[in-house]
Amino acid sequence: MASDHSGGRGRLRREMSYIDLTFAGLGAIIGSGWLFGVLYAANYAGPAAVVAWLIAAVIVIFIALVYAELSGMLPEAGGITRFPHFTHGSLVGFIMSWGAFLGYAAVPAIEAEAVVQYAEHYIRAFANNTGLDFVVEAILLVVFFAINIYGVKVFAKINSVVTFLKFVTPTLTILAILFVAKDWSNYTAPATHGFLPYGSAGVFIAVASGGIVFSLLGFRQAVDLAGEARNPQRDVPRAIISAILLGALIYTLVQVVFIAAVPHAALAKGWAGLSYTSPFAQVATVIGLGWLAAVLYADAVLSPSGTGLVYLSSGGRVVLGSARNRYLGRVFTGISERFGVPVWAMGITVVFSIVFLLPFPSWQSLVGVISSATAFTYVMGPVSLSVFRRFHPDAHRPFRLSGDKILAPLAFIGGTLIIYWSGWSVDWKLVVGILGGAAVYVVAAALGAPVAKITAADWRHGAWLVVYLLAMLALACFGAARFGAPFDHHKGLIHYPYDIVADIVVGLVFYAWAVASGRDSAETHDAFASAAELRASPVAD
Repeated sequence: MASDHSGGRGRLRREMSYIDLTFAGLGAIIGSGWLFGVLYAANYAGPAAVVAWLIAAVIVIFIALVYAELSGMLPEAGGITRFPHFTHGSLVGFIMSWGAFLGYAAVPAIEAEAVVQYAEHYIRAFANNTGLDFVVEAILLVVFFAINIYGVKVFAKINSVVTFLKFVTPTLTILAILFVAKDWSNYTAPATHGFLPYGSAGVFIAVASGGIVFSLLGFRQAVDLAGEARNPQRDVPRAIISAILLGALIYTLVQVVFIAAVPHAALAKGWAGLSYTSPFAQVATVIGLGWLAAVLYADAVLSPSGTGLVYLSSGGRVVLGSARNRYLGRVFTGISERFGVPVWAMGITVVFSIVFLLPFPSWQSLVGVISSATAFTYVMGPVSLSVFRRFHPDAHRPFRLSGDKILAPLAFIGGTLIIYWSGWSVDWKLVVGILGGAAVYVVAAALGAPVAKITAADWRHGAWLVVYLLAMLALACFGAARFGAPFDHHKGLIHYPYDIVADIVVGLVFYAWAVASGRDSAETHDAFASAAELRASPVAD
């Protein structure tokens, strides 16, 4: 495949099977989210957190189906950064690449934090703000990097074993608590205001800020590793769909039993006041499952570490894709001839991951930013799909999404809603970070840096995205008070649920504008030619 080595030495090795790709996605999904997400989702939505998982699963499945078509059609390493470049040029491509990189680099950091937070149970020094926690987290990130350096085959073998064990632990937890939990009345208890204590808005906030979307978005790993799959056009779409369905099932059941396992005494201050440092392990201890608590404390090292390992690998591929788009220097296109991995690309990812440990010292403080940033990068998938359908309707599509004219805009709206539900406190940081990075890039390109310049055509194809970001910021600012509008005299300017309606309308308008702004290009034709070459010479299973 031509794009496997363009601009750099070495070549990505096509050694990942369907099982490897599925386990990469499932390994990213089953991480710290199931250890912490059930608690924070319950804080925001109470027992209705179960509904929040189902809503998030539907949104993510729509998005995943879009990427199943895209990645089967054009199996590119770092595909999430490549597709926007193909369909809308350098301005949109860079903004999406930068947003994706921020999201990817932050995840290994949050997984390292999860390991240390659970470890406070037996290493009390981590809870005393001595700086030891930061040192251990940084060491974990370096270990993730070292494992990835030894090549995709080693990574796949280690990740498959770890993911299998990670799958077993939540399944065991579901079965054990299902037969022991006695507090099923928690779902309707008047003392905690019944099933929906914080209204439907609480459910939506839980989707974005409770770690729910953060947990389910791991399906993208198969997209990023498509360039290293044995038979990507067959296996990547199947792996995406398999990972998201299995992950959504596990997480929903985990939330169901957690709600029933929480003792009444712990809910004296309501669901919002429920507080645990190690949610499942502490609940298991209280209800007499000490053996399960021991398993969970051990899994609290395994699950987040496995997810951090996967995301660091994918983050490197995002940087590689950005470098192939000429948003970064040629050094980041380099692939180790010995190991067949993008060493420099993964190196910069681990450096940024360590930096993310500094301003976000806890799991919950970082999860909302990651969810919003990731949802933002995913709104581009439905747009790219529609543009490819317009300019390349007869291209080979191993998986073709039926009903794309309905499902693609629904996926775009789903991502737009997640950004809004994240609230002003998250969204202003996201918009400033993304537009700030874009401004630095535009200036650097204009001053002659060795990167792709932003042309007038790029602005024509990409103006919609800049306006979209500003529109999302305005909605967060002037929306309902429930979602954290910043100024007292503006709170509730667009009252709930009319703010949701406004968000949907805005989503539809920008989806139409984005699709109309799409382009065809020589690079796109080259990518399709490379995909055809790949089909003609598949690697045997």
